[in-house]
Amino acid sequence: MSRAPRPARPARTGRRPGAPATRDRILEAARAAFGEAGFEGTTIRGVAARALVDPALVHHYFGSKQQLFVAAMELPVDFGAIAPRLLEGPPEELGERIARFVLDLWDAPWTRPLMLGLLRSAATDPVAAAMLRRVLAEGPFAAMARASDRPDADLRAALVGSQLVGLAMARYIVAVEPLASAPREVVARALGPTLQRYLVGELDDADGGMAGTARR
Repeated sequence: MSRAPRPARPARTGRRPGAPATRDRILEAARAAFGEAGFEGTTIRGVAARALVDPALVHHYFGSKQQLFVAAMELPVDFGAIAPRLLEGPPEELGERIARFVLDLWDAPWTRPLMLGLLRSAATDPVAAAMLRRVLAEGPFAAMARASDRPDADLRAALVGSQLVGLAMARYIVAVEPLASAPREVVARALGPTLQRYLVGELDDADGGMAGTARR
């Protein structure tokens, strides 16, 4: 069975002395803080304490908390390159490849704080919500759905995104057991057929439901 491509880990260049190192330390502290408490629960003062700097220095580099959030939550993933890689391999295993890719992204230590921060914050901060919508609307799921050349591609991509957001909430934020501790392979195999149907299967239109709505 083919494996989903893993997100590439950013190159480690080491901490340089001076201003760049301070800025990087603030971003690292912000990612951890937003990941734990979301946008509402994070303060500039708290980030500064984590980074061992004065709060005025955080304002100097990033201005407002919202500007800090945007800078800290930038995902180190080239979404434009992901869709073609996921489309490689047996078409009937596409759903499982997507599930594995997303699970790998969540479990990678350099991306999990970003994913946690973005998801925790999306419910309370409009900028975070817009960032999440952009990932779902412009990311690899939309590209894969449109590759099927169906008129309801946008709906299909949104359904995939909603399924994955729900999984992330239950597994990583609410920690619903036994889902939270289930092995990734078990979760990927269970979730794969649902994602597969959303992308390339038939959507139920018997009652003039979602598929019919997408065509209006």
